[in-house]
Amino acid sequence: MSGGVDSSTAAILLRNQGYDVVGVTLKLWSPEAMPGARERCTRGLGAATAEDARAVCERLGIPFHVVDGADAFRQRVIQYFADEYRAGRTPNPCAMCNARIKFDLLLSFARRLEAHKIAFGHYARVERNEASGRSLLRRGRDPRRDQSYFLFSLSQEQLAHALLPLGDLLKSQTREIARAHQVAAADKAESMEICFVPDNDYGRFLREARYVTPHPGDIVDLHGRVLGQHEGIEFYTIGQRRGLRIASSAPLYVVDLDAAANRVVVGDNASLEESEFRVERCNWIPFEAPPARLDVMAKIRYNHPGTPATVLAHADGTARVRLHSPQRAITPGQACVFYQGDLVIGGGWITRAGSPRPDRGAEMSA
Repeated sequence: MSGGVDSSTAAILLRNQGYDVVGVTLKLWSPEAMPGARERCTRGLGAATAEDARAVCERLGIPFHVVDGADAFRQRVIQYFADEYRAGRTPNPCAMCNARIKFDLLLSFARRLEAHKIAFGHYARVERNEASGRSLLRRGRDPRRDQSYFLFSLSQEQLAHALLPLGDLLKSQTREIARAHQVAAADKAESMEICFVPDNDYGRFLREARYVTPHPGDIVDLHGRVLGQHEGIEFYTIGQRRGLRIASSAPLYVVDLDAAANRVVVGDNASLEESEFRVERCNWIPFEAPPARLDVMAKIRYNHPGTPATVLAHADGTARVRLHSPQRAITPGQACVFYQGDLVIGGGWITRAGSPRPDRGAEMSA
């Protein structure tokens, strides 16, 4: 429980359905865990979260616990976040946090309490397929709030123990329920930022938390010509246009990040479009092993609407994704999630296709 409207309403609904509900807040920050970014993390992950959640539990008359997950959060999420940027990839900390922190740590704590389920305020749905015995993940009913994208990597064990009571609700209905039960956060504005980067300046966070120090390198075009200098590839993402500080007669965008050569590669808008790429560390939800070929809707990032694609799955946990129409800014490090209707088939992590540009040359073979 964060003390916000979603987790508070989830607790209300489950209590009203007759469940024996226990409120749990994960403590994800400590001054020792992230020296150098103390003020920033205090704002994003501070003690106010636990106090807000405690107040909701007192109003609902349910027990409340705080579980210390600060060290695990630093090691499994923040370190991953920094490592991905250093490698020239753009991380997705929310998807990683769900699998490695929220569903993992809270399931362990639930077992200590002899609780059978863990519940969250996510807008997604979990159901059991009696024929296969597997747990399925579906989109939330509210298309504007659907969070199934961030849950694609959950294991069958995690899904089997999960309750998502908001999955069939619109956000407006959630707020109405919270108001009816006098929850203080019922009309609280939502934050779309990363919780440990509350001002959305991830580069500043990496510097202040001492994960990155400036290391200048070249900004080059697709032919390898040097156009300018950068202070570190960590401060750039695929598709970025602002902040390049290079002169050009036409707009230029970041099209690749070469960690080995410490260079930022730029090109025109057309250079951002691709129709084929690979994903790794795939997780498949409706089946243990996927068919060799799948026709899906593929989301290449959370706010992407999805596009028709064919997925060629391999036994080593990788897959080749062929988009039926080119898409802009396919970014290594982001999750690509596959859907058939509202069913989440699975997904994987986008990886660079061959050598970094401009040495990449020809397109991937069929």
